[in-house]
Amino acid sequence: MGIGAAAGAAAVGGTALGARAAGGGGSAAAGPLVFDPDAYTRLTTTVTDTDGTDHAVTYHFWKAVTYVADPVDVKYQSLNVSVPVEIDGTAVDASGAPILFANSVGGYMPSSVADATGIGGAGMGGGMPGGGAPSGSPAPSASASAPGANGSTNPTGGALDTNQRLALAAGYVVVEPGARGRTLKDSGGTYYGTAPAAIVDLKAAVRYVRSNRGRIPGDVDRIVSAGTSAGGALSALLGASGDSPLYEPYLKELGAADASDAVFATGAWCPITDLEHADAAYEWNWGTNVTQSTGSTVDQAVSKQLRAQFAEYQASLRLTGLNGFGPLTARTYDTYLVEQYLEPSATTYLAGLSAADRAAYLAANPFIGWAGGKARFSWGDFLTHVGARKKTAPAFDAFDLSTGENNEFGAGTTGARHFTAYGARHDTTGLGSRRVAADIPAKLRLMNPMYHLVDEPNPHRAKHWWIRLGTKDSDTSLTVSANLAAAAHRLGDEVDHRYYWDEGHGANTDPGAFVAWIAEVTGYRRRSR
Repeated sequence: MGIGAAAGAAAVGGTALGARAAGGGGSAAAGPLVFDPDAYTRLTTTVTDTDGTDHAVTYHFWKAVTYVADPVDVKYQSLNVSVPVEIDGTAVDASGAPILFANSVGGYMPSSVADATGIGGAGMGGGMPGGGAPSGSPAPSASASAPGANGSTNPTGGALDTNQRLALAAGYVVVEPGARGRTLKDSGGTYYGTAPAAIVDLKAAVRYVRSNRGRIPGDVDRIVSAGTSAGGALSALLGASGDSPLYEPYLKELGAADASDAVFATGAWCPITDLEHADAAYEWNWGTNVTQSTGSTVDQAVSKQLRAQFAEYQASLRLTGLNGFGPLTARTYDTYLVEQYLEPSATTYLAGLSAADRAAYLAANPFIGWAGGKARFSWGDFLTHVGARKKTAPAFDAFDLSTGENNEFGAGTTGARHFTAYGARHDTTGLGSRRVAADIPAKLRLMNPMYHLVDEPNPHRAKHWWIRLGTKDSDTSLTVSANLAAAAHRLGDEVDHRYYWDEGHGANTDPGAFVAWIAEVTGYRRRSR
């Protein structure tokens, strides 16, 4: 099993999260894709819930189980499994529990669970095989840098372990998959983690879990994906693209299990997705705000051209807003965002403050009108309130090929490529061709959940969506997640989409509510032994 279940149990040895380890079972499973139910280590940890109450949780931990038969790099193509067996002194039965499938990808970088010593131990980074530092790789874009965003993200913008730990304390099974990422290169300089490697790996991991029904504890028909930033995009893509035949050749090449890769529900925080239209959406949203790094606005000719592209794209989607809003167009989207998301977000925030704190906040932010317990303001005043935007223009497909997203579409020994016609046409690096490569359109379809929700609606998609974004998140456009929500809602899916007031990229201010939502949509009630 590569760095498999049996090897992982032996390797755990030490402790983490204040945990104590005790021996688990140990016979090796037959076959490379058969989960060994006995190859775990028994650990105990303390989980503090959102009310501040501590819970002692004893769980079985399977480390670095390789999830494909023919891995490219087992350091990244492996997963960890955590199963609660005792919570606050009461034995629990997780055999029918939902499975939280939580990736920690940020910035489309590699993610590995190989060094974890307990739940929540997935790590980031990677270059040469074995974890050496990447050389000659484009620097991460702003979307891959979210220091201190509500204390919920790792250094590259991926999720920390809050959701996983709360899910464990709620009695759920937690699966944490690793995945290849854009900076990985072999000894010959060939990139082997660029698109679509990450989503193919996560699909293979889902297939592994589902193929081991009855061996991996938990209900494999109730897998709930979760991720933040690029990991949020991948989580949304997992939800939208379940069992799509587009991925079959890639999965077959890895020796993925012969099982479904559909997930039941999706949690996505600030998803950096719809990349081929992300530059246009970003300029529509933040085009007139000054840039953090320069203190001035971006080239307004470029911004205007991209805003025109957004208008054309948005019209082509033919989406309507939630709650009977009507058509979502470039002309109506500002009103929609204010009425559907921003004012309700500010209202919730202000209602949660004490009278004195609320008065102080309103005095410091006089653009907000407060009457009848509701916040009111204009789109223009909101943009002024947010202040400087994080990215230059174009935000994702940079003319100089400098973003992490350019790296994500690298291929062979070429570390970065344009993935939009506009970016290629305005290239400043001296490329001989000003066109996107012939393979780019197919890769964009593989990486964009909107393709599976709008262009070719997928009947095997997740039917439950939890989507969150901070109102001050200028790593992306506020329209990206709103379009995702509108597309899923139009197909009849259940959508819970909200914005966190005054929070930035990677924020997760209601993790307890997310864990409760999982129980609600899956119909789960915890059972004691």
